[in-house]
Amino acid sequence: MLTPGPLTATYRLQLNKDFTFVDAARAVDYLASLGISHLYLSPILQATPGSGHGYDVVDHTRLSDDLGGREAFDQLCAAAREAGLGIVVDVVPNHMAIPTPASLNVPLWSVLRDGPGSPFARWFDVDWTVPDRAMLMPLLGRRIGECLADGEITLDRSGSEPVIRYYDHVLPVRPGTEDLDLPTLLDRQWYRLAYWRVADEELNYRRFFDIDTLAALRVENDEVFADSHRLIGDLVKDGLIHGLRIDHPDGLADPTGYLTKLQELTGGCWVVVEKILEAEEELPRDWACAGTTGYDALLRAGGVFADPNGLQPLTEVWGRLITAEGDEDAAPYSTVVEEAKRTIVRDHLYAEVERLVSLLADICHDDINLRDHTRRGLHESLVELLVAMGVYRAYVPVGGPAPEVSERQLEAAAAVATQNLPEERHATVELIRDLALARRGRDVRRDEFVVRFQQTTGPVMAKGVEDTAFYRWYPLGFANEVGGTPDRAGVEPAEFHAFCARLQADWPETMTTLSTHDTKRGEDVRARLAVLTEIPEEWGRAVTAWRAIAAAYRSWEGWPDPATDYLLWQTLVGAWPISADRLVAYLEKATREAKLHTSWTSPDSDYDAGVKAFAQGVCADENLRAAIEAFVGMIAPHARAVSLGQKLVQLTMPGVPDVYQGAEFETLTLVDPDNRQPVDLDARRTVLADLDAGNPPKDLDAEKLLVTSRALRVRREHPEWFGPGAQYTPLDTPDHILGYLRSAGGPGGALVLALRLTVALERSGGLGDTAISLPPGTWTDSLTGRQFSGIVRCAELLTDLPVALLTSG
Repeated sequence: MLTPGPLTATYRLQLNKDFTFVDAARAVDYLASLGISHLYLSPILQATPGSGHGYDVVDHTRLSDDLGGREAFDQLCAAAREAGLGIVVDVVPNHMAIPTPASLNVPLWSVLRDGPGSPFARWFDVDWTVPDRAMLMPLLGRRIGECLADGEITLDRSGSEPVIRYYDHVLPVRPGTEDLDLPTLLDRQWYRLAYWRVADEELNYRRFFDIDTLAALRVENDEVFADSHRLIGDLVKDGLIHGLRIDHPDGLADPTGYLTKLQELTGGCWVVVEKILEAEEELPRDWACAGTTGYDALLRAGGVFADPNGLQPLTEVWGRLITAEGDEDAAPYSTVVEEAKRTIVRDHLYAEVERLVSLLADICHDDINLRDHTRRGLHESLVELLVAMGVYRAYVPVGGPAPEVSERQLEAAAAVATQNLPEERHATVELIRDLALARRGRDVRRDEFVVRFQQTTGPVMAKGVEDTAFYRWYPLGFANEVGGTPDRAGVEPAEFHAFCARLQADWPETMTTLSTHDTKRGEDVRARLAVLTEIPEEWGRAVTAWRAIAAAYRSWEGWPDPATDYLLWQTLVGAWPISADRLVAYLEKATREAKLHTSWTSPDSDYDAGVKAFAQGVCADENLRAAIEAFVGMIAPHARAVSLGQKLVQLTMPGVPDVYQGAEFETLTLVDPDNRQPVDLDARRTVLADLDAGNPPKDLDAEKLLVTSRALRVRREHPEWFGPGAQYTPLDTPDHILGYLRSAGGPGGALVLALRLTVALERSGGLGDTAISLPPGTWTDSLTGRQFSGIVRCAELLTDLPVALLTSG
């Protein structure tokens, strides 16, 4: 039996009732052969039964029954040990599910029954100061008076304890109230049954973003941390888990403190955090972790294969096509973001904002020097500051002092906020800024504001930008990726090299990725769309022609709107071939996230039907199908270069690479749940065996599997070339080749070459006689077995594939 070796690469598996611990165990031999060092599992604790993702945990004390429970997990661990693989697990510290029935969550049930007197009251972030001292339960389909009048809410005494029933919902009864008449009984509970629409306005517990069924945990409390992490900690101590991925640390009261406690609990195991970094934002240096889950690396590894000069003409195409029907000029991205964030603050996070305003009002009321800051002024100023924040969170410790970077972030937001307010509000903005930066002294309320302000800016960013603006502004969907900026696409090689140098110096064991369960598009969809940066004129002509043919499928109201129409063509090209059902499902999600013509909470059936009919009509039109297929075929050689290039780069750049399940083949998936579909691992096993038998790859799937397996194996065989003590050295290469050397500092290493911007390369006549001077020694291409030394023509190096992985030593 082998023991896990160094952490060199992970493979993400999405576990659910249809792919359990036992199924994962059956895949271990293939994954070990692929070249990874560690399995990377989605959450493994008991979630809401039937959960498709596991982030809705209901019990921290046991492993998921849906996944097979402890016995099946031990079977997986044994299989992994036998193959020499370690295990990394996704941990969800920020929230628990409010399941149906609520009794599935024992701590929650106790709080609902016994209120602040429950031993679990410290678990949940509930505001018990509300007038009726009740935790809001917004689960009714109508207003409570209507539900009562129609007998939909009942008291059931048939079990071991009386309960309240509302269809599938079951709730406890506060002891001593069971003999009251039903309306009075409901009024005396520690929870308040309410119409679901009440949540966004009166919710009194912290939740995950705007999802009412995920109640936030207070893991800053030492007892809550210990109770909710005991099983995970034991699995680490027992040698069954070797690394952790932390979900949404920005929601925690004290991310820095949490990570420190986690390191103490686990004895310093490898930890990465799901942290979205904006623009040039850097991970806080005092976080006890190895780095992020890799969105920052994704943007560079893919971006270096897109033309940075291509977005402007594509934006012009976008503007021309979406305004062709007489609308005003297309708004710039910054305006779309501002409007989207205002929508979220006004409509979706109103309750969270009001809780902050109440805190501010109390602070001002108790300080005579601040008493003239009115509640209205505080509300208006807070909204502007939240909208103006350009990052998910400024990490200000309770009591201060704030780090310089946090001060810069909040000062910048305050400057923008004051521009949007009359002068009389400027002092109020400055007050809120100072309170958020812990500059105005300390008391219970001031400390609470420091924390809650930071816990609110993240949801405003996430819901306003990624879940709204990204679905409203998309000249190039390639750039609409987690942590990305849609008005910027493409990375120059010098910028890529500088980024890699920083990673190697500061975060050498961070995770890198190209696809996750949260990415908006699969990596190979983005690869196709990246090619559009080189052919904006051809793309514009093609879409114009397709739209003319498809006009017959538009509804009499004109649906879909021009922007959604434009999104459809990008989706078809990126994910082709795609079924009408998948396309319709994606467009439904995209349009409802955009919240312009329809939404999840207020769907417009006519609009939804118009979009669906249009998509179905397009997919059934033989002329359009032929035209799209021809276009996809035209860009296929260039998309192939991007797909293989970004994959090789992601697997060999500084950091620990993750392969998302199935992404060793061409991955043409869209946003979740499309990217959580079952993966045919047996098909990949068969192709890998064929490649290992010495047969050349037959298609892009096989080529990508070849690149993936050979790069992972090189990493596993030579961790010294890639780990914390390794070196990253950019190579002097021709303009259309990205090149670098990974080594231990001495002779030899792994030399990576990848073609980029191949449309422009083709138009300029190809590589011609350009050559590269290899470092001393004989170098073997791990992808083809061919050997090279000295000065070699680039065309010879890259004759079979648009990438090369040369090793020596």
